[in-house]
Amino acid sequence: MTGESTETAITLTNVRKSYGRTVAVQQLSLEIPRGQLFAFLGPNGAGKTTTIEMIQGLLPPDRGAVRIFGLDWDHHEPELRQRMGTQLQETKLAERLTVRETLMLFRSFYRRGTPVDEVLELVRLQEKRNA
Repeated sequence: MTGESTETAITLTNVRKSYGRTVAVQQLSLEIPRGQLFAFLGPNGAGKTTTIEMIQGLLPPDRGAVRIFGLDWDHHEPELRQRMGTQLQETKLAERLTVRETLMLFRSFYRRGTPVDEVLELVRLQEKRNA
């Protein structure tokens, strides 16, 4: 990928996000090195979820810059979408989708990948495809 940094995975520079008069994230700057495990800890309302959503490209910052491997969401969204993986905090999908439907959903997020039926066979879940 063009412009990709080999040292830094995530860079936030003076990021700010507000909802009306409520400032959720104010002037946050940080660098997370490639290969580093990083966690946001804090009380409710500290801006953790808002920060994660800006990193994921789900929310644009009001000010500042978010870069992932040297790329930004404004200019490299398709490339970043192919690399970004997300685990939802809470979802009811598992209750409503079959194993096959769940695999099809997550496979649809990416341009390339193993066909769903091959994955089912590989992990020996063919008999559970409709469960």
